[in-house]
Amino acid sequence: MQSSDTRIIHRRGSDELKMAPQPDGVLMGRKIQWFHHKSLAAWGYKKTQTDTFAVLHPLDEEKDNSTKTYPLYVVFHSSGHDVFSAVACIWQKGNHSIYHAPVGMYALYLDCRQNEDDWWWGGNSALEILSEDRRGIKKQPVEMRCIATVEWVADHYPIDRNRIYAVGNSMGGSGALGIAMCRGDLFAAVKVNVPAGVRHLVDRCDLEHTVLNGFSIPDPPVLVDYSAQNDPWSAGHQHLYRLMSENRYAMLGYWGNFGHANDDEVIEKENDLVHSFDLFQVALNQPYPAFTNADTDDTVPWADDGSIISDAAGQVNAYFRWGKVEEGEKHIEIPLRLLSPDERMSKFVFPQTAKTDITLRRLQKCHFPPGGQVTWKFGSCGGSVTADERGLVTIPQITVERQEKRLILHCENMAKQPDKKEGKTKNV
Repeated sequence: MQSSDTRIIHRRGSDELKMAPQPDGVLMGRKIQWFHHKSLAAWGYKKTQTDTFAVLHPLDEEKDNSTKTYPLYVVFHSSGHDVFSAVACIWQKGNHSIYHAPVGMYALYLDCRQNEDDWWWGGNSALEILSEDRRGIKKQPVEMRCIATVEWVADHYPIDRNRIYAVGNSMGGSGALGIAMCRGDLFAAVKVNVPAGVRHLVDRCDLEHTVLNGFSIPDPPVLVDYSAQNDPWSAGHQHLYRLMSENRYAMLGYWGNFGHANDDEVIEKENDLVHSFDLFQVALNQPYPAFTNADTDDTVPWADDGSIISDAAGQVNAYFRWGKVEEGEKHIEIPLRLLSPDERMSKFVFPQTAKTDITLRRLQKCHFPPGGQVTWKFGSCGGSVTADERGLVTIPQITVERQEKRLILHCENMAKQPDKKEGKTKNV
């Protein structure tokens, strides 16, 4: 029976949506709440529908501390699940490990199974074009609903808005890519396990630059992807790796012959680096470096034609690490280093040095003018580069070592801070 307590999930003009929470429960010692709500006309559904989501509370939630905030872990389920069965996986260790939210975070579990038009989270799968209407930059109603739900949870719970993370498995990985990667103004980072399709991301972020009307997105979330070359659902990953690099977006990629596995223990037997990067260090209000063209990258096993050219485990950008950024209006400093074998046991041979291009993104105070000259220094090396037409600055092929060094950039003639609203930012 639904509670008489009603809450507004979203308001736009006179169009508001009320929902009724179900009686509270406890799951693995954590409070969990279920919500049912009807759709808003603004989301574009052809007819009104009812949807469900769940909010899982932190294990150590401090009810008497009105100032403490928590990260939000947003879960997109696979095609074999709905919101109810995805939550049920938490009972069993290794059952879709990515569904298991860290105990110190709030978690939001979304649903796309209850109504068939929402299937595949509004995108197309790796193996089938479900609809040409799902192509391009236009968002489907399910995508609008998911974003509105994230916003509502962030508004109604003590959420740290700088630390909202999207995760997904299989179909949910495809959904997390398509819905969250184009919303770098909302999500700090994204992590996907064997995503069953990358076309959703390619389309919504316009990675192939097919839109001619000046479309742009905020600097996207940092992406962690781990997929398997012996998994048919990973088809198309050659496009993901190529286009993320060409657009100089931040991605840490891992692969190995673990099939369509969702259990971390199974996956790490094939590639023990997949969880070596602390995704939750990434925050929305902190700049980050995007590494591209590194000489330590392994050859991606998906050839341009989609054939598999290697069965070896590998990585892209797995060894790079950065520290706390110091930023002023005219300069930025970011500590850079490589992952050390002292920090993690691995079958991989960790490099002593790595040459890579570095592009700084998500700048908060220091906005370089297009065409501006930017001086840089990294250890004993230094030089000058020109910001591109979007104000992005890329330092080509600098050598990063295990010993931390600070990359320092400086420009005298600075640009005004760009509008960071969706679709208006100039830092693409």
